[in-house]
Amino acid sequence: MNERIQQFAEQARTSVPAGLDTVEWIAEYNRIFAELIVRECIDLARICECIDGSRDPDDYTRGCHDAIHITIKRMASEFGVDQ
Repeated sequence: MNERIQQFAEQARTSVPAGLDTVEWIAEYNRIFAELIVRECIDLARICECIDGSRDPDDYTRGCHDAIHITIKRMASEFGVDQ
């Protein structure tokens, strides 16, 4: 497992509230772990969006910016994660 995924696993483990039974704990852990990964993907897409930097409608890169923005919105929507 790569280091970043291990960090997410540990963060999810320590974020699960105490007092849950095993089934509830696993479900909450999985929810938190998945959300951390999706948020990371959205953040990475945002970095690409910022690198593009162009806001000129005649510029070719505008299409890239728009595509990245749509991707961010779809990732958030598909996985139920607030931006």
